[in-house]
Amino acid sequence: MRAAPQLLLVEDEPDVASFIQQGLREEGYEVNWVQEGRRALEHTQQTAVDLVLLDIRLPDLSGIDVCERLRLHQPGLPIMMLTALDAVEDRVKGLRAGADDYLPKPFAFDELLARVEALLRRVDRTEQPEGLRDGPLVLDPAAQTCTYDGQEVSLTPTEFDLLAYLMARRGQALSRDTIHRDVWGHEFDRGTNLIDVYVNYVRRKLDEAGCPSPIKTVRGVGYRYTSCTDDEHSHD
Repeated sequence: MRAAPQLLLVEDEPDVASFIQQGLREEGYEVNWVQEGRRALEHTQQTAVDLVLLDIRLPDLSGIDVCERLRLHQPGLPIMMLTALDAVEDRVKGLRAGADDYLPKPFAFDELLARVEALLRRVDRTEQPEGLRDGPLVLDPAAQTCTYDGQEVSLTPTEFDLLAYLMARRGQALSRDTIHRDVWGHEFDRGTNLIDVYVNYVRRKLDEAGCPSPIKTVRGVGYRYTSCTDDEHSHD
């Protein structure tokens, strides 16, 4: 029998934590709850965790600080931000810190559950696709590694999944709705620029590695992966 996924909930409001913990346990998840950022870091060092649900406003460290430290030491650990802070700049801070998803409070439990399931599916695929290669740019989905000209490009799990998804569909113009559905696994909120933010993250990291960005903007549609060996290196 397969063990239940181990989730860590980092939330300083007991009522909110109780609601989330009870609901997820009823769905078959093991949920450990801590109220402080330092306790969260200690827990992940001592116990195997499959996913972290992380509030931003904590009594000691901020959720942003916790996310950055978790990402530094456990780059493959899925992290979802849960917070009442819903301004664009707060969402961007969370994503830049390494969060894989962002759910503002208040939220419906069914949406939280769907997002948790989607994140866990991405790191628990029973069938991994073959490696993807575009000249000197190589992705290995089984090892979750990306290299350009033999040098590793450090990508978060979401950045890796996004690049692999686009790369496997080379030449296709893909809408933001389609990308979000297939990569994030839930309905796209058109009020956010989540996909644009992550495309820019991937572009920047590839640029820093010396790889001309193969992800082109298709105006009015979304994005297309072309080739890092193309003569045309413009993002548009």
